[in-house]
Amino acid sequence: MKPWQGISEFAAVAEQQSFTAAARQLRLSVAQVSRNIAALEHRLQMQLLYRSTRSVSLTEEGKLYLPHCQHLVASLRDADQAIQQRTQQPQGLIRITAPVYYGERFIAPLLNDFLHIYPECRLDFQLTNEQVDLIEGSYDVAIRLGQLGNPRLRARKLGSRRHFVVGSPAYFEEFGRPQDINALDAHRCFTGTVRQWRFQVEGKLETVRPESYLHCNNGLALRDAAMKGLGLAMLPDYYVTDSLANGQLEEVLADYRQPDDGIWALYPENRQVIPKVRVLLDYLSGNLSGNLSGKFNTGEIEN
Repeated sequence: MKPWQGISEFAAVAEQQSFTAAARQLRLSVAQVSRNIAALEHRLQMQLLYRSTRSVSLTEEGKLYLPHCQHLVASLRDADQAIQQRTQQPQGLIRITAPVYYGERFIAPLLNDFLHIYPECRLDFQLTNEQVDLIEGSYDVAIRLGQLGNPRLRARKLGSRRHFVVGSPAYFEEFGRPQDINALDAHRCFTGTVRQWRFQVEGKLETVRPESYLHCNNGLALRDAAMKGLGLAMLPDYYVTDSLANGQLEEVLADYRQPDDGIWALYPENRQVIPKVRVLLDYLSGNLSGNLSGKFNTGEIEN
């Protein structure tokens, strides 16, 4: 048998948990789907699916094999679409994920506008602060915030963000202002998803791990605590710009502010950027960062 025979059928049955639904999706007969999967299991010399009259489930070997098959199927689909869409308007489904707050405030409105411009496209947009696996989740793009790291993914820079250490006027009136990073030991500090605070001291990055007076993995909650005078928070600009402008919060340690870090669109390293995805990335880049020219790098993002 051909090495790829049965792979699409196996992935479809595993995802649909039904031979009938998979056959309908692939436009094949149930018998043909069953034969091709049986041939695949014979070639591998192992069972991939448990079958009964009522249900279908994966064996342990099937669970291990499935993500690789899904990646192959996605790559084949991308290759087909790259050819089909070469002379066409962007069209088809784009699956994208983004962090909850940043996605709600900035990405979602742009995606809605994108659909007005390219009505032949469809979007599956998921908001989560979890580090989802792009290949296993069959995502085309993930929006991530932070520093590059892991070479398994490629990334296009869409913009940048700036961090501020902030507190309320009432807090500073009672506890004073820290004049350098060593003074943070005497202050009530909040920590979020990342417990370390980064600063730039004489051109070098230094990391401080303040004792958490309040620890919470939600930036809005930390901003609210800071505005109520409970302590100091280090937060990205999109959380605090308005509060700094209206005087509810004030910045400290500005001379030690860490360098701006990135807002990135990630996609699998060995997946071709098909036209509809490239158009979306260009649109996001242009609207998130003005004339910023996004460059491609390899890496994974750390929140």
